[in-house]
Amino acid sequence: MSKGDMLAGLLAQASSGAAGGGSDLVTLRAIVEEASELGAARTLERIGLDDESAHQDLSELRELLQAWRDAKASAQAAAIGWIVRAVLALLLLGLAVRLGATELLR
Repeated sequence: MSKGDMLAGLLAQASSGAAGGGSDLVTLRAIVEEASELGAARTLERIGLDDESAHQDLSELRELLQAWRDAKASAQAAAIGWIVRAVLALLLLGLAVRLGATELLR
């Protein structure tokens, strides 16, 4: 029995129970569970993750994303390091000019 058939049967059971005074809680929970599973399966199928290699594909994507994050953090750290060095070099140059140390270069 397919998921769609299971859901249709549960809905028929719920509607027949509704005529007699309402569906029981177990039937309603089963309907929600079957509908959720059917929706999740359809979503995975639409985005192409319904095959056997989907788990491996997701693992590779996670590794790629982590590598990107690591590279980005490394690039930011390097850029900040260069900026700090440049500011310190300018500060030293300004201090040398202020103290008259430029006379030593002539």
